[in-house]
Amino acid sequence: MKLQKKLAARILKSSPRRIRLDSNELEKIKEAITKADVKGLINSGLIKEKQVKGKGNFHSRKKKVQKRKGRQQGHGSRKGKATARSNPKEKWMNKIRAQRGLLKVLKSKGYISNKDFRNLYLKAKGGFFRSKRHIKLFIEEQGLVIKK
Repeated sequence: MKLQKKLAARILKSSPRRIRLDSNELEKIKEAITKADVKGLINSGLIKEKQVKGKGNFHSRKKKVQKRKGRQQGHGSRKGKATARSNPKEKWMNKIRAQRGLLKVLKSKGYISNKDFRNLYLKAKGGFFRSKRHIKLFIEEQGLVIKK
């Protein structure tokens, strides 16, 4: 029977493990020793090929739904540094809001003049300052603080 399975596998271009023989007609199948004989048995339906097992998309679809909800984003799912994963625009927005807030406080408390405020504000807008600390350093170095 090994020979018949091997021949059938070659004809059907599959693995011998996927070949199924009709258990009622084993004597007929044993007599088939050429490729032509085996082809005849395949056509008559005594030798059949088992269907390939498919791989469903259930789990991938389920995971996609979870990701849309904001799940599946723990340490094990991450590739790339936190800075690479973060949105550059959001990063900029947080930085510029902090800087503008500091400038407003300095102006309202009278530490800098309106002219200096405008100048510093435009510098911040242009991305001149790295952080709030950098603004404070710059103000001290340039001597922009109004002495009371």
